[in-house]
Amino acid sequence: MKQFAIIGCGRFGTSVAETLYNMGYDVLAIDKSEERVQEISSKVTHAVQADAIDENTLRTLGIRNFDVVIVSIGSDMQASIMATMIAKELGVRLVLTKAQNELHAKVLEKTGADRVVFPERDMGSRVARSLVSSNILDFIEFAPDFSIVEVSAMKEWEGKTLQDLKLPTKFGINVIAIKSGEMMNISPYADDVIKPDDILIVIGNNDDLRKLERKTR
Repeated sequence: MKQFAIIGCGRFGTSVAETLYNMGYDVLAIDKSEERVQEISSKVTHAVQADAIDENTLRTLGIRNFDVVIVSIGSDMQASIMATMIAKELGVRLVLTKAQNELHAKVLEKTGADRVVFPERDMGSRVARSLVSSNILDFIEFAPDFSIVEVSAMKEWEGKTLQDLKLPTKFGINVIAIKSGEMMNISPYADDVIKPDDILIVIGNNDDLRKLERKTR
């Protein structure tokens, strides 16, 4: 079974970590914040408070033994670059890193990132792959078993909150962002109301996402 390490437990990192763990994978969550570590500790296999740019710390945590390391550090570009570089130098086979902009992405690629993603920017602007349903706008595969999908809000969702929709319960998926016109909400809360023409960016197991696709046809 694959093992995943998530460095940086903000909203995006937490969503990825929880999804992988719920799929049955071993997940190690790493963050400098004790509060974030406590919040996620019951939702992953292991959670550790640590500085991800300390090579000795990552070595001690056995980071090289993980199949995939996802670097999801927020606004600190230098920290995300260093964590990516250290992970590759320690022998991690696949390092996927979240980038803030094109320059950041170029530096990450030069320092060894195997895949670079723009979860906040790209999810709301490009169509990577068109699916059967007209509601499914974008589909990006993170790994063989799970993906991020851009979904146009269905009529029946309008005027309801995320809590009302119960998407994690009904479909096993988590909403990581909502695009309303030119505005992107990258920190959606349970009481956020879905409006006409909203676009939801969701993450989940491919089987669960296919269930959503069938629902939106």
